[in-house]
Amino acid sequence: MWGKIMEIEFKEYFRVVMKRLWLIIVFVLISTITVAIYSTNTYQPIYQASNKLIVNQTVDQDQIGREQIDFGAIGMNIALIDTYKEIIKTPAIMDKVVQRYPDLNLSAEQLISIVDVNGINGTQLMTIIARHSSYEKAAKVVNAVTDVFKTEIPKILKVNNIAILNEAKMLNNPRPVNKQSNQYILMSFVASLVIGIGVALLLDSIDDTLKSKEDIRLVFELPTLAVITKVKPKEFKSAKRKRNPKQVGEKPYATTNS
Repeated sequence: MWGKIMEIEFKEYFRVVMKRLWLIIVFVLISTITVAIYSTNTYQPIYQASNKLIVNQTVDQDQIGREQIDFGAIGMNIALIDTYKEIIKTPAIMDKVVQRYPDLNLSAEQLISIVDVNGINGTQLMTIIARHSSYEKAAKVVNAVTDVFKTEIPKILKVNNIAILNEAKMLNNPRPVNKQSNQYILMSFVASLVIGIGVALLLDSIDDTLKSKEDIRLVFELPTLAVITKVKPKEFKSAKRKRNPKQVGEKPYATTNS
């Protein structure tokens, strides 16, 4: 019994949706296309360039002059990476970058906002990263910051244990790190579809006009004796022509009283 009631309700909902399908389709298309255009116009590709450095003062000499690894220095170098990460993103370094590389046309605050420094856990390696809407600018920034950091850190901490493993190079076809996502377009499609169906059901629920024999029978509990169909103007004219056919070849004439 319950299943039959659910089936009837589902059929009624389906009828309402199909009745106003054009409204739902138009609403979904407008919403989805609008979001797609907005997403395309506001998409800003971001490019990334990076340099890798090593904190490498780990070799010592024994009593007879042979080089050996100083494991104590390794631990100290790894611990220094956290300090280096903070020093790089300070005016002590960035102000020098602005002074030495005026062609970048960036302030110290702007450099701090686009530069990031990461350490690779458990190693003596660290990476300086720059992100910008232009890959060329990102590469120039990261190389400039790396150069200034390497020359200034001995003056700040009185140590000279930084070596550059690789520098950012210019690429012909760099790929942005933020790929354009269709997530918002998909979300817009689903949301507009749900809203469109909801609006269709709402319009049907507030429409209290009687449109069929079933509606009359449910409201008045009376049988329908006759149905007057709606005639379109074209159908009316066509029927009128059939009732008054023109006689081909008949000539008009007049009569007089004698």
